[in-house]
Amino acid sequence: MAKTKKYVRIKKASGSRYWYTDKIGEVFEVAREDNADYVVYNGSIDGCLVAKEDAELIVTEKRPAEVGERVLITEKPVRKDYEIYEPVTVDNVNIYGVESYKNGRPIFLNHYEYEVIVSNEVKNEEADEMNKMLVDQAKTVFERKDDKYFGYKSRLGDIVIGGAYSYAFVVHYAKTNEDVVIIPGDVNTVTTPVCTTEAERLWKPEKTAQERRDEIVEQAKADVEELSNYDGIGRYVILEPLGNACDIEFIINRDKRTVVCLLKGINSSKIYARGIAKAAPDDCFNEHIGEAIALHRALGLEVPDEYLNAPQPTEVRVGDVVAYRGFYKTIDYVTVVADGEPTGGGRAALTSIAVKHGKIIDDSRTGVGE
Repeated sequence: MAKTKKYVRIKKASGSRYWYTDKIGEVFEVAREDNADYVVYNGSIDGCLVAKEDAELIVTEKRPAEVGERVLITEKPVRKDYEIYEPVTVDNVNIYGVESYKNGRPIFLNHYEYEVIVSNEVKNEEADEMNKMLVDQAKTVFERKDDKYFGYKSRLGDIVIGGAYSYAFVVHYAKTNEDVVIIPGDVNTVTTPVCTTEAERLWKPEKTAQERRDEIVEQAKADVEELSNYDGIGRYVILEPLGNACDIEFIINRDKRTVVCLLKGINSSKIYARGIAKAAPDDCFNEHIGEAIALHRALGLEVPDEYLNAPQPTEVRVGDVVAYRGFYKTIDYVTVVADGEPTGGGRAALTSIAVKHGKIIDDSRTGVGE
């Protein structure tokens, strides 16, 4: 069970001589409490009393946060755009920490720099009632433990109680059945992590090779977003355990069909890690998949199998690079443009013979609206 802590935020001072009259809005850790007062830590002085009527209680848990949860910053931040004991809402999560947006700018917190804010006793009772109602009304309930989902309830009898299921199965099941909920194993809430609207219940799992590749490309883009942070200038990561802040630099070489990821110290430009992705000779090069592979390798993470075994593209689109055999049996390369746009100089129309009979060798389509 996650370790809990209590803090109080000073709302007012009901006595003019109370020590916290000039500390309205500040937050202090609670050492203990009685019926009338909180005993809080106040800098170098322990055991300062705060009247309960003057304070707002904040209860936290020390655990990794999930998207949508609110966290309390508990370490003095390196960056100046937010303060210790400031509550923020989690917008993104990766293996190193969480990201939130403040005044339109992203801020990043390592997991050790925050605690998750949980409801007080009254709100917990209300939440428990709501959770019980959701579970009672649901036809199927899964309980999440780590990366597995276990059958918890099944009115239809098609889920084994206690049986283990993958996230992919749960997603598919929830999109083809009604009233599916999940009990996360690490938080006291019941969630519906995937939509179960009528439209999505008609979703068909069968996908063409091109559709699957499109999904993998979007997944690769999202992975780069999730594993990194953006400060308006460039991407960066915080390397553990020393907490080195590193810029992410991608080097794209389309001739060699490689993507190199360098993690360079923000101030020193020292290269702390690198990762390389190279397309196989017969594979179509894709910059986005390459960036995801290279970043995973630079961070020392396992590369998802779908990136290494993505289906080859089957549909030529504007922005693709196509190889075709020229008049003199040479291999020529063109970038595909829409019909009616100027051609020549390495450009060919979408319905041209060269494109129709060519092979897609690069479907990155960077800079092209799709």
